[in-house]
Amino acid sequence: MHTSSDQRTGGSLLADSLHRLGLTTVFALHGGHLDAFLVECADHGVTLLDTRHEASAGHAADAYARVTGEPGVSVTTSGPGFLNTVTAIGNAYLDRVPMIAIVGAPPLRETETNPLQGGIDQITVAAPMTKWSYRVTHPWRIPEILALAVAKAKGGVPGPVLLEIPIDVLFDTAPVTEVRFPAVGTVASGGHAAPAQVEQIAQALCEAQRPLIVAGGGVSFPRAQEELRALAEALQIPVLTPNKSEGVIPSSSPLHAGGLSTLLACVAAGQAPDVVLVLGQRQGMFTGGRASLFPGARVFQVDQDAAEIGRIADVELGVVADSRAVLVQLAEALVGRPTAGERAAWLEQVQTGRAAHAAQFADSTTQSGRMHPYHAAKAVVDAAPNGSTFVLDGAENASWASYHVTSENAGDVLRLGYLGCLGIGPGFAIGAHSATGRPTVVITGDGAAGFNLQEFDTMVRHGLPIVTVVFNNTVWGMSVHGQEAVYGERGVVVSELADTDYHEVCAALGGYGERVRTLEEIPAAMRRALDSGLPACLNLEIDPDVVHPTTLRMLGDVDAEDEIVIPYYQNFRKQA
Repeated sequence: MHTSSDQRTGGSLLADSLHRLGLTTVFALHGGHLDAFLVECADHGVTLLDTRHEASAGHAADAYARVTGEPGVSVTTSGPGFLNTVTAIGNAYLDRVPMIAIVGAPPLRETETNPLQGGIDQITVAAPMTKWSYRVTHPWRIPEILALAVAKAKGGVPGPVLLEIPIDVLFDTAPVTEVRFPAVGTVASGGHAAPAQVEQIAQALCEAQRPLIVAGGGVSFPRAQEELRALAEALQIPVLTPNKSEGVIPSSSPLHAGGLSTLLACVAAGQAPDVVLVLGQRQGMFTGGRASLFPGARVFQVDQDAAEIGRIADVELGVVADSRAVLVQLAEALVGRPTAGERAAWLEQVQTGRAAHAAQFADSTTQSGRMHPYHAAKAVVDAAPNGSTFVLDGAENASWASYHVTSENAGDVLRLGYLGCLGIGPGFAIGAHSATGRPTVVITGDGAAGFNLQEFDTMVRHGLPIVTVVFNNTVWGMSVHGQEAVYGERGVVVSELADTDYHEVCAALGGYGERVRTLEEIPAAMRRALDSGLPACLNLEIDPDVVHPTTLRMLGDVDAEDEIVIPYYQNFRKQA
């Protein structure tokens, strides 16, 4: 489409605006509604990475944001394209990820005419799972609206926004004299804590015998890891990093406490923390649900959302503020202040708890002769290059891998969040690798792998040498183990799978594939996959009968005779 020098199409304005805002990587899938934008990207320095399913484009944008701390962008078409993106939008919403989802739509003038890929109010559908949903109605508004979308996605509690731009708005033109490209600066962080609040927390941390920091996305997304590390090192406080905050304290640090299993081990040993500072981490499934994992502790919670303070369990002090700002304030308040004394014994207890799993799974043999998932996960992680990004997709296999994966910075480990959305692996890996170019290893189950196998094609076409390791145990692991525990053998329903050659799918689409049958074969197989320089899939034969401890904890007391047990939810507290 040719336009005069004093007129620009909406598609041109969108591509230009993305470039000006620094959003130069866009994950997309073609739709005719989008062509006026797609053809302009090359001229405006915007790189398009097209996937084979819109959900993967959305997941890639989500992961890009998790790795970089900046909004990830997906562009998908109207109707089915939008609906396929909804899962990724919901995933980003529950995990507080700044994401810009741009979707097409039929022409504005064609509303209520039963048009192609229309008839669905996309704004209304997206509204409950976005920070903001907006329909752009004029091409000259695009730069202003996109800048506003970025500010809303990043400002305060981060999250996804949705912009619907109809095809006639993208194809139509606007006089350049009417277009304003906003001067967008850095979005300011949230508020600070009151001096009295800072003093109360500082005093408690100094007086504590067994202090603990629980860090969440409120630390990882604003990239406040340096401020966190400085505080933890100054006071010798271990840092617990459940879910998406992994890497804010290096795995190699003696202050790295790992995830919830460490805390459970410490509580079981009678060494629960006595003062807990919860920074940007919501109370919920990643803090043990309704369980009191901090029995008798003084708990201080910092979050930008007042509704999250004491959501499940009461806290001594709740501070509505930005975690980075509070960390800076605490550092200033703690200068020259003495602590309660030597904390070496407490740190040793934490590290003992963190490593307790090694003794629990010392035996690598299984009755079936297929690989033990604990030891297979360790072999895969050990064989991965230093500095790899790990993407954990699935339920039990991700939990096995969690015992072993390492991270030095925020975004080094990506996994399922509150949505529990299986199949995020390929999209997450595509987004992460596009952001960093670092070696990327997906560890997925054979159930989760089945959602988006077609993305091997995306990886091949775009030259992304991602290694996907499938834990093939021929069942939906957590599902079948839960069914067996609650109902016995009669409960095994729609949770069994075939022993499929997933690696052949990768090879057929132009990648490298290999089946691996023993633990001893894993290191060499990983080397071959990495050396191939291609997207690769290793299909590991895993024992289906080994049950992860987390599954048993989440099921609750299935032998209880005096109550109805509802697996996975409130019964977690009985195992804490």
